[in-house]
Amino acid sequence: MADVPTVPYAVEPLTEAESLARAQAFFREMDARRSVRDFSDRPVPRALVERAIATASTAPSGAHMQPWTWVAVSDPDVKRQIRQAAEAEERASYDGRMSDEWLQALAPLGTDWRKPFLETAPWLVVLFAQRTGLRPDGQRRKHYYVQESCGIAAGLFIAALHHAGLATLTHTPSPMRFLSEILERPANEAPFILFPVGYPAEGASVPDLQRKGLDEVAVWR
Repeated sequence: MADVPTVPYAVEPLTEAESLARAQAFFREMDARRSVRDFSDRPVPRALVERAIATASTAPSGAHMQPWTWVAVSDPDVKRQIRQAAEAEERASYDGRMSDEWLQALAPLGTDWRKPFLETAPWLVVLFAQRTGLRPDGQRRKHYYVQESCGIAAGLFIAALHHAGLATLTHTPSPMRFLSEILERPANEAPFILFPVGYPAEGASVPDLQRKGLDEVAVWR
């Protein structure tokens, strides 16, 4: 195997008690996170969105290809186009594409085809998955584990937004081809998730849902 350049991996040494305290504090912070559909139109500094994208892009990826593109939209006209296209697809889904079982599963969330948050939220951030990349000579190169890599990056993005006091929602209207067209993305990219980003509206509420306990999601052998 060819020699690979390396750098020291330096992390702050912690005692077991310090590590546990950090882990518990982070859990409490993330356990307070919820998907929000009621956004304030209060402006969000671009720097906050930049830091969240930068944090998300620290995610591990297949062969370190970093197969993602983040498109951040604040232009009201573009947001309006996205809302109109998303609502058209969502209405078709709610009016016939979705099975009765699917609609029943969504019922406790109180959702429908209307998506006003796509205009209210100050930012829409679309994560595009790069199915292939480009070499310096313009030739395509294969990307590996694209879905997995983008999924991890999306999770870090959500955590970074919450840590900064912002709210978001994972919006995945199907199909999402309209995002590629409106945002003029190349053919090697496919929309992965659409995130409205902003502050929660005053008086915003969320469904009273309970997460599964640790004993329901973890197995120890």
